[in-house]
Amino acid sequence: MPDQDTLYHRLFDHPEMVAQLLREFVAGPWLDDLDLDGMTRENAKYHAATGDRREGDMVWRIPRRDGGDAYLMLLLEFQSTSDHWMALRVLTYASLLWQHLVNGKRLPPDGRLPPILPVVLYNGDRRWGAPLALHQLVGLSGDSPLWPWQPAMRYQIVDEGAFPEDDLAGRDALLALLFRLESSPDPVQVVVLTDAVLAWFRRHPGFERLRPVFVDMLGAILAPLGPDVRVPDELLEIRNMLATRAEAWEQKLQQRVREGEQRAEQRGRQEGEQKGRQEGEAAILRRQLERRFGALPDWARDRIAAADTAALEEWGLRVLDAGSLDDVLA
Repeated sequence: MPDQDTLYHRLFDHPEMVAQLLREFVAGPWLDDLDLDGMTRENAKYHAATGDRREGDMVWRIPRRDGGDAYLMLLLEFQSTSDHWMALRVLTYASLLWQHLVNGKRLPPDGRLPPILPVVLYNGDRRWGAPLALHQLVGLSGDSPLWPWQPAMRYQIVDEGAFPEDDLAGRDALLALLFRLESSPDPVQVVVLTDAVLAWFRRHPGFERLRPVFVDMLGAILAPLGPDVRVPDELLEIRNMLATRAEAWEQKLQQRVREGEQRAEQRGRQEGEQKGRQEGEAAILRRQLERRFGALPDWARDRIAAADTAALEEWGLRVLDAGSLDDVLA
């Protein structure tokens, strides 16, 4: 089964899906200036002057209705948390894209650089919290005399998990169905959403070439539920298989949840017992040291509080022969 990165690259290799992403999830007043039907895929591999190669995820050239082109940089993020330095990465990719156009003598007649729209598509478990603009990463106040000389760059984030379910359900978009599928571990709900995907393809006959991608997408979603099951090659067959196996997979999923809760409860008990033992050892050691050497200074109490059980036991043995507090805690 292809990995998620490969599947998303296949999905957004289709200009129709890129246009849908922009219209549904990145819409702005600038959109009317772009001819989305005329976009073409660009090379996304560039070489810096140092010889190091930088590779953006996807680049699309989009004609502007008033003349010239704009460039969409689509970065796909599949890590579990947001990348704090994404704005800096975007600046690097944009600089290399512009340099690539300069080197290839592909600038417009006026010799100026074409505009770039950076979009980050993210589907991690936690919500995206990284700065969206480069100036948020620079250690200067806005009124600093150095501020005008700092580079500026920002990007648009599309955080799949940040869209409420009712918002996605109200959109007649294949991407909205994909976002819902990826956030739904419930096998019964996957059946419902697969029906919705089939209905969407029936209403939009021009998108048939995307069906194989969604077959693999569903296969990747179903893999954790039934890794020993062969996923059919057709969406309708997948839907029927889901309907047949949904109840069994739901029971398996619930069993995994129960097992996970039991493991967490057992770990909690073990950690509680360990903490209780550690606190007991620390209390005994403090009493022993106070009887031998009097009131303990703060540094000694802090050292005891931070020690693990093995160290506390070792220090307890030293109390018997030590001539000073330093001899015990050295």
